[in-house]
Amino acid sequence: MRGAQAGDDAERPTLPATSWAVLGLLSFGEELSGYDLKKWSDWSLRFFYWSPSFSQIYGELKRLEKVGYVSSRMVAQETGNRDKRVYVITDEGMAAVRRWAREAPVEPPVLKHGVMLRLWLGHLLEVEQMRDVLGRHREYAETMRQRAEADFAGARAEAAWAYPSLALKWSERYYASERDLADAMLADLDELVAADGADGVEGEAVKRP
Repeated sequence: MRGAQAGDDAERPTLPATSWAVLGLLSFGEELSGYDLKKWSDWSLRFFYWSPSFSQIYGELKRLEKVGYVSSRMVAQETGNRDKRVYVITDEGMAAVRRWAREAPVEPPVLKHGVMLRLWLGHLLEVEQMRDVLGRHREYAETMRQRAEADFAGARAEAAWAYPSLALKWSERYYASERDLADAMLADLDELVAADGADGVEGEAVKRP
């Protein structure tokens, strides 16, 4: 039995996580074009995983079709524009993505926080620049929080999007925490300047945006 399992694993194609993301979008059962997949990923996946380009989406679709996990066909458009190619998940693809969702190891997220890298190099910046970086990051986080909140409200109205709506709720909380962390870092910067005169003026506090 163990040998059969090993053989099955050897026959399974090795796919990157982005392939599973595209296959996951198709697992909701609709026939979608590359444009549709881009729109759906921008609506949901971008908050916590991926905001793909069209070339990335079509590259993944070609990969998935090659291994038999999706199939495609050309359909005429009512607008009179040229025919478009639409994709649908196959039974084999549905089984594969279900198996991946259930069995894939839980890997820690890879954090590459550009803002913190900039602040880590604070000895090369003026305090005003650090304050500007944090202020712009705070604005971005709050904008994303508001968008995730709006998309969550729309998703939970659809029964088929019950679980994606949970991910959107998590995204709303995540960006709220990023906003609050930016506020906390601005306060930390105030404290540092007041204690060490980091901007060259002893005891001058950093003003918040």
